Amino acid sequence: MEITQFSMEEILDPTNIIEGKRYEFILDIEIDEDDELYHEAGIEIRVLIGEKAGEPYILIYFIMEKAEGEYLDFALEDDELEEILVFCKEEITKA
Repeated sequence: MEITQFSMEEILDPTNIIEGKRYEFILDIEIDEDDELYHEAGIEIRVLIGEKAGEPYILIYFIMEKAEGEYLDFALEDDELEEILVFCKEEITKA
């Protein structure tokens, strides 16, 4: 799994109900053809990141097939989630 492109947006809470910050990442993922997640049109992972006391963590993620915009019912492995979290932490730090 390789992240080829991404977008990041801070989710603002005008009510101040949510503690900490929230970010939405949309990650374009390149996947090997022999992987069960492979789709010809490509895969996106939508990740919501929370941040408390300066420490980001994954709130939830969704895997989507790009051509149809359909959600795929797959769970990522722990090492894949860690890779995504490290990537997101780096991008939040740069922002």
